[in-house]
Amino acid sequence: MICGCEWCLDFGSSISAEAGIGEAQLRELPTYQRSSRYTELEKLVLDYATGTSRSPVTVSDDLCGRLHKHFDEAQLVELTNIIALENYRARFNWALGIEGQGFSEGAFCVPPELPQTVEDPA
Repeated sequence: MICGCEWCLDFGSSISAEAGIGEAQLRELPTYQRSSRYTELEKLVLDYATGTSRSPVTVSDDLCGRLHKHFDEAQLVELTNIIALENYRARFNWALGIEGQGFSEGAFCVPPELPQTVEDPA
């Protein structure tokens, strides 16, 4: 959502629905911190994913400390890896202009948070 990748949002909304995540919860994803539809652990993981997805990365020592209360080192490496992989995929798709393909057709698709554009110096 942070990268604004239409394909990722389309596909992610579709697999979320298949996993039983309802439209109401998906609608509240952009405001998850204030939502009662997310557990405190889910909010913590979303904070980490959000911070890791920003440029530059904004992950504090405090956030890492709170994550360590729930995850061991291997689990944190795996979580960080999947976040980085999804960011790679989103930025790759965005750069090539790959758009949604209708995976979430007829269902709610999480709205993108469009990235700031970089001015071309040329």
